[in-house]
Amino acid sequence: MAAALLANTLYSLGFVLEKRALTALPEVTIRQPARLLSLVLGSPLWIGGSLALAAGFAAQLVVYRTLPIAAAQGIFVSGLVLLVLLSARLLGEETSGRERYALGAILLALLMVVLSLREGSDTVSQDAPYPLILLVCVPSLAAGVWLYASAERRTRNRHRRPTTGVEYGVAVGLLYGVSSLAIKGVSSRLTTHGIGGAVLDLLSSPYPYLLLFTGVFGLVMSQAALQRCRASLIVPVCTTVTSLFTAVLGTLSFGEALPDEPLRLALRVAGTALAVAVLLTMPKHDTAPQPSPPAKELASP
Repeated sequence: MAAALLANTLYSLGFVLEKRALTALPEVTIRQPARLLSLVLGSPLWIGGSLALAAGFAAQLVVYRTLPIAAAQGIFVSGLVLLVLLSARLLGEETSGRERYALGAILLALLMVVLSLREGSDTVSQDAPYPLILLVCVPSLAAGVWLYASAERRTRNRHRRPTTGVEYGVAVGLLYGVSSLAIKGVSSRLTTHGIGGAVLDLLSSPYPYLLLFTGVFGLVMSQAALQRCRASLIVPVCTTVTSLFTAVLGTLSFGEALPDEPLRLALRVAGTALAVAVLLTMPKHDTAPQPSPPAKELASP
């Protein structure tokens, strides 16, 4: 539990620092990944945010070794509250009434998932069949990249109203969902005795290669989306998609049993359905006021 809360704090802080750094940089795009990387790597603030995210990744490894997948995702989603508070305080972002209701509904869905858990009765699986993992992950990666590319094409339309970033959040959330399953797999491979055996065992699995793909593409896609859209909206959408993907498909892939009591099962299913419904009804166009750009941008030609 302590590791999960620490991961929440580090992830929220990391995203906010990266967003603040990106607002001071020239526009970045996935069509120029080398330029994007050179710009962000030249920003000390962005590097600080990425280090916070990396530390959150390490804490997440500890969580997956000790908690069932569904339980871990329920705790991770609670970090949305901290993220919204930090975004308002450090970025000057404001959420609309409809968006606040949506975030409240997501937190209610989280509570329902948490109430469906019972300590000692939920299993923590350590392995999954590789063909099943690839069957789940490969189509999800393709869907995430396609959805992001579609959102990019629509955004380039000058006559289109500003987007809230829901499409971007869903696309990146799919990639991070695959990454989350890979992290779970890596944590299970690290149980081998001896460093050499653990490394060989890990390299013979699909998990490091899934992490490499999601790391590279997720970095480029998330930074471009984060610069265009409010962190207080795009990150909650991304986090919710990631959590739902991991809780549902991860539970099935790793063979972690669903609750056998009708009430607990109903709470988990209803919580998942509520979170999906909120995502489908969230506003697609931005009406909330945006924070003013930094002074150095106003002075630039």
